[in-house]
Amino acid sequence: MSFINGTSLTPASFILNGIPGLEEVHLWISFPLCTMYSIAITGNFGLMYLIYSEEALHRPMYIFLALLSFTDVLMCTSTLPNTLCILWFSLKEIDFKACLAQMFFVHTFTGMESGVLMLMALDRYVAICYPLRYTTILTNEVIAKAGLLTFLRGVVLVIPFTFLTRRLPYCRGNVIPHTYCDHMSVAKISCGNVRINAIYGLMVALLIGGFDILCITISYTMILRAVVSLSSADAQQKAFSTCTAHICAIVITYVPAFFTFFTHRLGCGGGGHTIPPHIHIIMANLYLLMPPTMNPIVYGVKTKQIQKSVIRFLLKGKKKILIKFK
Repeated sequence: MSFINGTSLTPASFILNGIPGLEEVHLWISFPLCTMYSIAITGNFGLMYLIYSEEALHRPMYIFLALLSFTDVLMCTSTLPNTLCILWFSLKEIDFKACLAQMFFVHTFTGMESGVLMLMALDRYVAICYPLRYTTILTNEVIAKAGLLTFLRGVVLVIPFTFLTRRLPYCRGNVIPHTYCDHMSVAKISCGNVRINAIYGLMVALLIGGFDILCITISYTMILRAVVSLSSADAQQKAFSTCTAHICAIVITYVPAFFTFFTHRLGCGGGGHTIPPHIHIIMANLYLLMPPTMNPIVYGVKTKQIQKSVIRFLLKGKKKILIKFK
């Protein structure tokens, strides 16, 4: 094990050990992960380009969706290329500073993902409860400020993770039983007191996830009240149908997020042994891959305006090809 200097207990690098217990099937595990990553990159870039190029999609709902797609791309790209290098080529070593940087980006973008979902819930609340004032309330300036504040919130709250992790002594070794540098996964291999790390991690989870879920719950409570008060069943169905894609995105994001968060607190891979470490690590990867993979598919299937824009875009492309060959 190498150290930065002779007296320091800070390693020059860590070894990301992949998925302990499943080393023999690393190659097979990599194929579905690579497939999902390819779908995520293609789907989200395609969705962003479609929203940018189609004037009919230049509305607050779709601008927030483009922001969600952008966040999804950054979130999965912060870990998946490195994970695939581990699974394919056994390139397990990562520089200490690079590990801290990856930790920062992972938690910042996951926090931003949660924040954008919260903003999209508020967007649906304004659209359904104040339809006549929708475009005047959610102007481009308001959307830009909301997106920036969501990003800054994540940065400010996540930066302490790097300092709290850097201060820890690593006298037990430098092998991390994970595919990427997660805050608690790194902290748990330290021989120091990680109680502050655990407490601060819980505080950040409450300040970001807890606050966002509360706002989403309040928004949908108000939406439900507004929808129920509508006179016709057709109007109720039409109003609530605009929320189905967003509800699916919330479920896809928060279910694996809760699983990953609580298994860390229950001592997964440590003293508890209640959940096999390889299950936790696979779920931690799916937590970063599922939303980017599924969100473009869900919104493509559930949103008629996007479907129409895709058809219109394909017809334009077909016309251009026919004109070119004529």
